[in-house]
Amino acid sequence: MSIEQFIDNEVKSNDVVLFMKGTPQFPQCGFSGQVVQILDHVGVGYKGLNVLESAELRNGIKEYSNWPTIPQLYVKGEFVGGCDIIREMFQAGELQQLFADKGVTLNAAASA
Repeated sequence: MSIEQFIDNEVKSNDVVLFMKGTPQFPQCGFSGQVVQILDHVGVGYKGLNVLESAELRNGIKEYSNWPTIPQLYVKGEFVGGCDIIREMFQAGELQQLFADKGVTLNAAASA
């Protein structure tokens, strides 16, 4: 399986995927950490993929999305954006609306 096929499979088989530096439990860059905090706050389940474990994955995701930076968030197979875009969408209430529009279930018990 090529790295592009791996990425495509992950993006299409998980409702919400975050390509990030580190893991959701231990982000290894501030931008990845901010997106993790937002997703946890909103209460959405997601899969985190650590691009630091593989140069092939780190470079492959940038080519796949044609986006130069990490983290990258995908919802229902669609690229949403990086840290700045996610933060702005969250602050405007657009991220929560995107999840609702895409039929992604949010955990009602998410802490405020």
